[in-house]
Amino acid sequence: MFADRADAGRRLAARLEYLRGEAVVVLGLPRGGVPVALEVARALGAPLDVIVARKLGVPFQPELGMGAVGEDGVRVINREVVRLARVAADELAAVQAREQAQVDARTARYRVRRPREPLAGRTAIVVDDGIATGATARAACQVARAHGAARVVLAVPVAPRGWEARIAGAADELVCVDTPRDFAAIGQFYADFSQTTDEEVIGCLERAAAPASRPLAATAVADDPPARSQEVEPAAGEVRLAGYLTVPDNTAGIVIFAHGSGSSRHSPRNRYVARVLNEAGLGTLLFDLLTAEEELDRANVFDIGLLARRLTKVTRWLRAQPRAAGAAVGYFGASTGAAAALWAAAEPGAGIAAVVSRGGRPDLARPRLGAVTAPTLLIVGGNDDVVLDLNRRAQAGLRCENQLAVVPGATHLFEEPGTLDAAAALARDWFVSHLAQHRNPVA
Repeated sequence: MFADRADAGRRLAARLEYLRGEAVVVLGLPRGGVPVALEVARALGAPLDVIVARKLGVPFQPELGMGAVGEDGVRVINREVVRLARVAADELAAVQAREQAQVDARTARYRVRRPREPLAGRTAIVVDDGIATGATARAACQVARAHGAARVVLAVPVAPRGWEARIAGAADELVCVDTPRDFAAIGQFYADFSQTTDEEVIGCLERAAAPASRPLAATAVADDPPARSQEVEPAAGEVRLAGYLTVPDNTAGIVIFAHGSGSSRHSPRNRYVARVLNEAGLGTLLFDLLTAEEELDRANVFDIGLLARRLTKVTRWLRAQPRAAGAAVGYFGASTGAAAALWAAAEPGAGIAAVVSRGGRPDLARPRLGAVTAPTLLIVGGNDDVVLDLNRRAQAGLRCENQLAVVPGATHLFEEPGTLDAAAALARDWFVSHLAQHRNPVA
């Protein structure tokens, strides 16, 4: 169902869009929930933090929770369970001391460089990579409320059917991407469910706290600029897809975005690039290449021929829209979407004015590269060694005007401060230059 935790986080974020703009703090459950929470925080433009909580299990039946403990000595006790289980005061104290020590040890690792994000009066979104028994998630929700959260939302990518009963009022709202019938373990729904390390948790927190991260997230999820923007449903044959179309007045052209594997029209990075293009007077169309049902088959995500055919059909749809009549069309592709963009641009009579690939895999379109006539810019991070090598090899197969631009210090996702800004500026300048040559302004 999910490629990895980042993919799960992006898909979960789409279910949480209704919280955009509220006073929200995203809390990842260490360790596996934190990479998922990072994607949610980015999509919502919200701060990311961890919530370290431990269940207090009844001594003779540890799976039965009688409370929870968290940071700063926060304790939640279910007195009814304590009474019915006949847990003595000294037994309760012993369990609490043991679990609090675990909380304090883990907290010490994560709080070296940053304090806890205040929750008082805010909405806490507690995120994990899935629900099994629900005991830890329930404890985390209780701790978040004890820290003063005005509202608690528990959000996970996957859970067993009937999972809501296991939480039993600990959260105000429950959000889940899917609840499959045959649920044995969380890991069965991830292609990559490798263990998350403490170092990776700290890395997620540091990336979220980087100076460039907050403005990027806020920009990416802000309302579209006043440029005649609307939600659309592009037609690809009999299939209707979901998208956002933004067309500034007197635009020189419109750029269609082809998203990478596991991404969508909600991608904060692509929406940020789209906003940069809009501010330069260019139109943009961000849409989902696949339907929600098609995405469940992960083979579709890597079927470049299928994605290219979708892109070609949506391009025809766009050109038939009154707002796009006569506008030059460019393609912006990321990851596998870049291969789909080049594949579609190589079609006879495609008439694409320019192509830009960001962190793309043009090598996946190798059979078609020689037929591409649109001026093509390949943008790659300087620290993305493998993809940089693949782009250099693919560039050798291009016969059109082309350029390889390397952004110093950037890794594959351009997460480092200033690197996405640099990539967006490169894309903007390339499109402005080449789409203007085909200018036939939209009325």
